[in-house]
Amino acid sequence: MSGAPRSVSDDSVPRLPRGVRLVDSPAQGGMVLLAPERVFKPDAIAIEILKRCDGKAAVGAIVDDLARTFAAEPAQVAGDVRAFLQDLADKGMVTL
Repeated sequence: MSGAPRSVSDDSVPRLPRGVRLVDSPAQGGMVLLAPERVFKPDAIAIEILKRCDGKAAVGAIVDDLARTFAAEPAQVAGDVRAFLQDLADKGMVTL
């Protein structure tokens, strides 16, 4: 395998790879995504997605949970979640 990120699908099971963590950082003013030599300050929606990237739940289940939790349109949630996870996967911040 070349190590290139896969495309996000409903069956993808995202997780944070070794060395990447979502942590509460008072110095940064809240939750941050830490990776080697990188720090990202996710917004509230991104944090909700990242909390669900546990290596157990598939993208489809994450979308369903978020749509239920926030009374949102599943199709809109699905597009946003897939785009967000694909961007992070392309950066090596999430594995699929």
